[in-house]
Amino acid sequence: MFCANQSSQNVAFLSTPSFLYNILPTDFSHTQINYTLTYFADHSEHFSHDAINRYLVGDQIPPRLVWDAERVRGQIVTSPNGFVIFDDMVLDKAESQKIELVRQQWSGNAKQVIRGIGVVTCVYVNPETDQFWIIDYRIFAPATDKKSKLDHMRDMLANAVHQKRLPFRVVLMDTWYAAKNEMLFIEDLGKVYYCPVRENRLVSLRRDEKRYHRVDSLLWSQDELRSGRLVHLRDFPAGHQVKLFRLTLSTGRTDYIVTNDLAQDWTAATQEVWGWRPKIEEFHREDKQLTGIENCQCRRARIVRNHIGCAMLVWVRLKHVAYETGQTIYQVKHGLLSDYLRQQLRSPAVRMVLA
Repeated sequence: MFCANQSSQNVAFLSTPSFLYNILPTDFSHTQINYTLTYFADHSEHFSHDAINRYLVGDQIPPRLVWDAERVRGQIVTSPNGFVIFDDMVLDKAESQKIELVRQQWSGNAKQVIRGIGVVTCVYVNPETDQFWIIDYRIFAPATDKKSKLDHMRDMLANAVHQKRLPFRVVLMDTWYAAKNEMLFIEDLGKVYYCPVRENRLVSLRRDEKRYHRVDSLLWSQDELRSGRLVHLRDFPAGHQVKLFRLTLSTGRTDYIVTNDLAQDWTAATQEVWGWRPKIEEFHREDKQLTGIENCQCRRARIVRNHIGCAMLVWVRLKHVAYETGQTIYQVKHGLLSDYLRQQLRSPAVRMVLA
């Protein structure tokens, strides 16, 4: 387990069976710009580059380690009103040509197709404490495991319910995951979903109507704008209805949100629920900016997977320290340089000599 406090001298790992999640994430947490094996070896008294490389090839850091033991499992504050949020991020590898797991895929951050590694993530949010935790992730590698992002989403959701036994009520997800099988799967688990649908999604307005309309072509009364409307999504089972809400988020932007919570009758409440979804984007931003998750230069798939695992473990620990100390995660990470800077200001290693 990775333990830390406000002093950078106390950031270290307690003893664990694996070298990888005992040592490497400690380096990830301290370094600010360089996450290579060479840089690690240059600053380690005990490990050479080749030794670290052998460990990375032979050992494994699977996604379950994020949850296991005293990591998230021992930190998470649950709520029966909790949210489970799904989304994916793409680790930018635009300049790489030979790194395994890299493939062409759409990046929501770049707003275009790029070369990168897809990671499907699952975040738990406690709305009562305004805290969130990464509870699972999957690397999108269909050439290896034949699984789509939707397959990974279902696996993680089933795991959260049946193995982790987490209490939560609502599942939030982006349009990519708002597919029939996934929405019905959530209903089978007894959970509520809120998710946006694309403007060209087809719906009918009555159970027995066979004519379908694009959601962006619907006419809305003032009552419907306040309380939503019941619709039937095309290709769903006969008679199956969901509640559709139209959210005007800004000038020129309108989102259409569907939910199986048919008792929901207030658009403002729907917008409040949907307002928790950006927590997973906050996680993606912090993970990329503070852990070096995009900076692995190794080619082998196993090393890349272990690097991603280390980065996830680092985020978990940094976030826990942030919650314990009342700081932001950025203050925790950048504060590791504070002792060094104070020492250099007192006694600079490189002194200026003015003529």
